[in-house]
Parts: sequence; structure tokens; C-alpha cells
Amino acid sequence: MSLFLSRVNLPVLSPTGRNFWENVKTAVVVYIIFTRLVKTERHVRARGIVHSVVDVYKSVVQETLLLALRFPAARKKVENELAKARLEIEKKLVPQGPGVTRHLSLPDQGHDTDWIIKEMAKMDEESGSHVDWRDGKVSGAVYHGGEDMQKVIIAAMERYCVSNPLHPDVFPAVRKMEAEIVAMVLKLYNNPNGAGTTTSGGTESIIMAVKTYRDWARATKGITEPEMVVPITAHAAFDKGAAYLGVKVHTIPVHPETRQVDIKRVRRAINANTIMIVGSAINFPDGNQDDIFALGKLASKHKVGLHVDCCLGSFIMPFLEEAGFPVQPFDFRVEGVTSISCDTHKGSSIIMYRDAALRRYQYYINPDWVGGLYGSPSIAGSRPGAIIAGTWAALQYMGHSGYLESCKQIVTAAKTIARRIKSEIPELRILGNPPASVVAFASAHESELNVLEVGDAMSKKGWHLNALSKPAAVHIAVTRLTIPVVDQFIADLKDSVREAQITPSGKGTMVMLYGLGQSSAVGPTMVGHIAEAFLDTMYKA
Repeated sequence: MSLFLSRVNLPVLSPTGRNFWENVKTAVVVYIIFTRLVKTERHVRARGIVHSVVDVYKSVVQETLLLALRFPAARKKVENELAKARLEIEKKLVPQGPGVTRHLSLPDQGHDTDWIIKEMAKMDEESGSHVDWRDGKVSGAVYHGGEDMQKVIIAAMERYCVSNPLHPDVFPAVRKMEAEIVAMVLKLYNNPNGAGTTTSGGTESIIMAVKTYRDWARATKGITEPEMVVPITAHAAFDKGAAYLGVKVHTIPVHPETRQVDIKRVRRAINANTIMIVGSAINFPDGNQDDIFALGKLASKHKVGLHVDCCLGSFIMPFLEEAGFPVQPFDFRVEGVTSISCDTHKGSSIIMYRDAALRRYQYYINPDWVGGLYGSPSIAGSRPGAIIAGTWAALQYMGHSGYLESCKQIVTAAKTIARRIKSEIPELRILGNPPASVVAFASAHESELNVLEVGDAMSKKGWHLNALSKPAAVHIAVTRLTIPVVDQFIADLKDSVREAQITPSGKGTMVMLYGLGQSSAVGPTMVGHIAEAFLDTMYKA
């Protein structure tokens, strides 16, 4: 072997060649370090030094605790607790007992309409604690416009129950209705010459906005590592869209009193990779509105997109001024606003853009598919035309005057609730100054009252309210169904505050679930496992 090697002429790099490759390696290392430093600087600038240090600390503690939980004894204890939680969830959601009929395979022969209707009624009975949403005790969730309106929607949906907008040549009326819905909402938000599409709901509208700005920034700015800046109170759909589409999210705190996003922190978070910033009008957690005018100035200055989430504000925010309520500017009249999402009906939403050129980045087009040229405006391919028909019918039935009157009644009810909590229940405080339909309340003194105990006490009285965190709070989203029961809500709330002060149970759903989330560094992980169990149970027949 040594004789063979001695006869082989191995290449030897000259000093110049060695220096070249050493310089290349040095340049690569410097580039990697530089890019990491730039990313770190942007991250710290967006979150602040204190918050960044806290994030690192929490991450280290969480990883340490999760590592400890891998030991058999600790893991078994956690698994036992999670198993108990799963059983509790199943008891609440899945009908139990020998009398429950389960339909786990196709019937040998099809059933007639009478049998189907009776079986549905039986399923309602088997479910036990079926909530009667008509009593007005459900926060949001059900947006009922009355029996007459329901009949109009059902008639429209029945007429177009098998229609599919994917084939506009087969269902031209549905295509026309869809285009008219978008046009009506664009005009309502003061952009009649803009562009938009329908979607299956607010979440899809938001995800479509994220996709649009990601692709727009890649095509026009060459951004391959996109980032977005959102208030901490923005809807979780923004985080969901970012997770699906590979966009980094910077969450910005809100002012503790106004509940509006901190504009200075938004400004600091914007960098060369920012594709969009976000404002809410109104936000879901506490019903407050961000300073859209200030956000618009930032968006214009830095040439980034500004999406305004009006999914919850929908057909209330555009009518506030005419109805005589104070409102800050929020729609396309604000310079810098480039897109808005607005829910039109359950299962139906609109994503609007300032112009058609921006909307094109939302589209998906595949000219090379063997099935033929494929193009779709949003996530869905085939879509239920019945939903579009029902939405169109609802808009025509309500009209401008109907929505204006509905706005007056709903917002009056919400402001009455806020005013009476302030004047009659000193143990609670209202979060911010909500302009529309959502009112959130927290404990005036957290050491004296756990507001989540109040929420659990309200649940026992039949109210279905939403629990919040950061800070712990409870909110009610007022609908037309809430209007007749405002007095009952206040009376029950007063009783619930007294019960939470005198005999706190510590075992209610809000207290236990949200308490677990704040209990330790691994609390959010445990809550995540419970959420997974809940989602699994949703599909347990």
C-alpha cells in the first residue's frame, strides 16, 4: 500500500489556492453569523429585550420540565390526568347509555323523510343538555335574524341546494349572486371599485389575506422569509394562516387601558421581511378597535399591506356612524388599508382588496394539470352554491334600513351592559371602550375576585360566555337574541359575582382550564393536549 501511494501524484494546493478556499470558508461563516445576528436583532426589536429574555427563560424551563416528564412515574401521572380529562370531555359530548342508537354504517335500504326527521329529533333528545339558543343566553355563535328571515334563507338554499360555483356555466345565477354579494359589501366598506371574493368564513378570509401578501411580497419584493406584525388581540386565524403558510408572526401588546395595539411597538417590529400588519375593528377577545388610521400611516410609509379584520364587526361597524354612535375610521377611506375581511353570514365571509391587482395573488392557477386548466379564487374548489344563495337572500331581505336598525338595537344593548356593569357592579371592570357588539369584563381587583369563577357561575345559570386570558376576563358578544334579556344578564351577573366571592368552587371549566394554562411553563402544553382530546372527541361516533 505504501509503495502504491508513493507512486501516486496527489494534487497539492498552492499557497494561493489554499488562501482562496480559506477566504471562502471565512466568508460563509461570516455570512451565517451576520444573518443570524440580523434575525436576532429584528426579533429583539419586535419583542423588546425584557420580553425576549422572558421567552428564552420560559423556553428553557419548559424544555427542562418536559424532559422531566419523560421519566416513567411523571409520565404515568400526566397520562392518567389526561385520560380523566378525555373521559370528562366524552361524557359531555358523546351520548352514553344502552338506549343510544349509533349509525356507523350505511343502512341496507334508504329511509324516508319522516324517519330521518324523527331520528334527528331522537338525536337531540339523546344529547341531553341541548342548548336552546333562542333564549338569548349564547354569546355570539348564533346570528338569528328572526323566523321570517330564516324562511327566506331556507327557501333560497333549497332552490340552489345542488349548485356549485366551480361551474359558472352550469349555475350562472349563483355566479351572479356571488359577484353581487362582493359588490354590495365593497360598497358598504367604501370601496365600490375594489375587488374581493367570497369564502367559507372569517378564518378562510384571513388565511387568504396572509397568502395574498406572502405571494405579493415574494413577487414584488423578493421576500422569501416573510413576517407579519399582529396585535396580541388579533384573531387566532392569523397565527393559523401563518403556521400553514410559513410566515413568522410578531405579536404586539396592547395598551392596558385602551386595548389598542401599541403603535410604537408595531413600528419597531416592521423590517425588510414584513409583508403585512394587522388591525382589528373589532377584535374578538374584548371587542375593541385598533387605531386603524395610525396603522395605515405605518403601512403607507413602509409599503406593506394593512389588513383590517372586520369579521366580527361585519354589518355593525359600517352602520355605527349613521346610527349615531362614535366610531374611529376603519374602512377603505383610511389611506394604507389594503384589505378587509367581513363575515356576511354563518359559513360565508368576504375578503376585500383595494384593487383587483392585489386580489390576483390570492388565486391558485395550474395550467399544466392533466385534468385540464385549473383555477380557483380561494382554498375551496367545489363550493356549496346554496350558502351563496342564502347569503344573497339575507342581504336582500334585510336591506340598508334593516341592518341600520339592527345595529342600533344591538349596540344599544351592548352599551347598556357595559354602562350597568360600570355603575352597578364595582367588583368588575370593562376592558377598554368597546364601540360595537362585544363587552369584556375582568375583576377590578384580582386578589379579591377570580372573574373566571364568575364565568363558571354564569354557566350554571345557562349562559354560554367566552373566557379570555391576558388578562383573565369574560366576554359576551351581543346579538339580536340578547336584546330582550339584558336585565336578566345583569341580574345573573350580580348573583354570580356574589357566589364567586362567597363560595368559589375552583372546579368550573373556565377556572380549571385557564388555571392550568397559567399554572407552569408546561401549562400551555397540557392545555394543548386537552384541546387535542376535545378535537378527537368531536369525531367519535
